[in-house]
Parts: sequence; structure tokens; C-alpha cells
Amino acid sequence: MNRVTINEQVAITQMGFKKNLSAYPRRMEFRGTIYEFLDAGLRCLVSTGGHIAEIITMTDGKAQYQLRSDNHGGNWTLVSIVA
Repeated sequence: MNRVTINEQVAITQMGFKKNLSAYPRRMEFRGTIYEFLDAGLRCLVSTGGHIAEIITMTDGKAQYQLRSDNHGGNWTLVSIVA
């Protein structure tokens, strides 16, 4: 498995909701390609310097994508892809 570090902002074009109404990305657009995720993924909250970010690991069945949210509802960063 190769890990590629990206660290680029991406567009999340569809969100899903779990039973407890927490939101997660369902579809992402990155460099003109659309990726559809299979499930809600794994979540981790990270606190640095008073800022809280959420890291979500998602899969489309072929690769794993690490996404970082600023927890303000709009900005998503594709941290890395493991294929």
C-alpha cells in the first residue's frame, strides 16, 4: 500500500447523516474526479493550539482517504490517499 500526502482543499458535494445525526462526507470532488464513499468512516478529534479539527478516514472500496474538517462546516482538506 502506498500513501500519498496531498494536503489540498477539496469540495464535499454530498453529506450523509448517521442515526445520531452527526454528518459525514458521502461524495468528494478532487482534481475533476468524483469519489463516492461507502460508509461513515472512522473519526478522530485533534486539538492543537486551541483549535479542534476532525480527521475522518473514508473508503470508496479501492483506497482510503484521510479528510480533515475545520469543524466550522465548510472547509475540507484531503490529507492523504492510501492505495
